[in-house]
Amino acid sequence: MDALTVLITGAGAPGIKGTLYSLHNNFDDRQIKTVGTDIRDEVIGKYLCDQFYRIKRPNDPQYLLDLLHICEKENVDVVLPQNTAELAVLAKNKSKFEKAGTKVAVSSEKSIEFANDKYKLMELAKKIGVPTAEYNLAKDFDELLDYSKKIGWPGKPIVIKPPQSNGMRGVRIIDESVDLKKMLYTEKPTNIFTKMEHLKTVLGDTFPPLMIMEYLPHEEYTVDILGSSSPVIIPRKRDLIKSGITFEGTVEKNEQIIEYSEILSRELKLQYAFGFQFKMDENKVPKLLESNPRVQGTMILSTFAGANIIYGAIKEALNEKIPEFNVKWGTRLIRYWGGLGIQDNESVGSL
Repeated sequence: MDALTVLITGAGAPGIKGTLYSLHNNFDDRQIKTVGTDIRDEVIGKYLCDQFYRIKRPNDPQYLLDLLHICEKENVDVVLPQNTAELAVLAKNKSKFEKAGTKVAVSSEKSIEFANDKYKLMELAKKIGVPTAEYNLAKDFDELLDYSKKIGWPGKPIVIKPPQSNGMRGVRIIDESVDLKKMLYTEKPTNIFTKMEHLKTVLGDTFPPLMIMEYLPHEEYTVDILGSSSPVIIPRKRDLIKSGITFEGTVEKNEQIIEYSEILSRELKLQYAFGFQFKMDENKVPKLLESNPRVQGTMILSTFAGANIIYGAIKEALNEKIPEFNVKWGTRLIRYWGGLGIQDNESVGSL
């Protein structure tokens, strides 16, 4: 089977090691050269990929030109994006890459538009019968307060988040029962709990639209999906989360989540590697939280369980046949802090 060159964007993402592992340990025993890109120069992917390039932010006109130039220079077969902010740009310009002989493993522009916007996604889910957390969209503080009360605040916590964001950016849990003084002394400053009074001080009366959502304190699931003609759907329970990253997780065959994920996948017409997030309510009904229409940070767990979705996305982009996966349900992941020793711009050891 022919060797490939794959360009992975967001080479500084926490999940880069898992993405590279999935590519190098592919089920075809295929040789893959990896080219990493990132907006920062000193990122871990610089030392893990075979080649590395620093590029502009996706909203910079130079971003697209630089990426096309890199693909031409390195004879890239497939671009595999890991950064939410660049998906719309890549989806809109897929034809430019294809003219140069490079496939881009990203869904259509319309699919990305809906999947990247949490409010639009929730509206679609409601329309097609997929359960969601209660939600609304507030444009000012009066609306935020009104919608929060309708959901149950101040008696119950509520969640706010921007409709377009990723990686926990802008997410806060508004809970009037929390002891902020105790948190100051006992918890690290990454805690996302706050109170409405403090939120008003931060936001002011007007701000970019914010989602107001029901807070679901029960089990959380991420779903890894390969959006081929017969979708591969792997739910995994997030047993321990730190700074928004799964540190312990278990692949679990939850039929309800699989069913809802398949409905959403087909309706959104998402392709390649992507996923959804659900949380259970008090009746064990999974409710949709959001979508990640790209490689997800802990997708490596599905690879460990026998479903290499990341490499499957490469094969889908190349229009190659994907075998049926034998999923080992119950496979677990325990993550730990690792690192590289760097000397004179070279890796001298790892842990």
